[in-house]
Amino acid sequence: MSHTLGIRQAQKQKTRQALLDAALGLLEEQSLSSLGLREVTRAVGVAPTAFYRHFRSTADLGVALVEEALDSLHAMIRHTVADDGDPDERIARAVELIAGHVAAHPAHVRFIARERHGGVQPVREAIQGQLARFGDEVGQELAKDPLSAGWSDDDLLMLANLYVDQMLMTASLFLDTLEEGAEDERDRVTRIAVRRLRLISIGRRHWLG
Repeated sequence: MSHTLGIRQAQKQKTRQALLDAALGLLEEQSLSSLGLREVTRAVGVAPTAFYRHFRSTADLGVALVEEALDSLHAMIRHTVADDGDPDERIARAVELIAGHVAAHPAHVRFIARERHGGVQPVREAIQGQLARFGDEVGQELAKDPLSAGWSDDDLLMLANLYVDQMLMTASLFLDTLEEGAEDERDRVTRIAVRRLRLISIGRRHWLG
């Protein structure tokens, strides 16, 4: 019996992931607010009723995509901010990590960039919730740095959110550099991202509160 239940659970998870993957593919060309569940189930080859075994609505599916896109990034971003060493080298590594993530997961990055200000409220709120978590976590890492001595919690959170917003903006810019032959544009985006992060870091060292 347990073996049968295990097979059923694995199949259920497989179908759920197939629905997420299909939706992500369809969202390359449209917003979530215009996506119909029949489009998604047709792409997977299951009946529309099967959709409701996994998600309450397309908004619920969108929230699951937010979690899939952003949950795994928390550790990477904390590590990037907390990494010891030369500040300029740390910034260069951070930009390289962002570029690599965009190259590996362009559909997820495009989805977040589009839906962050999109028309589906639960998805907007899920993205904002994840970004708030990023801000809190980065702020906690920044608080450990001797440079943060004397900073208020509010100022640390402001700085953390500046870093998070810049990382998100940089990821969006890298989306436009994925086409073949876009090396010059990729180099330009890299230079801009490095300079902006350096500007934030310089401002941090001279902040008086």
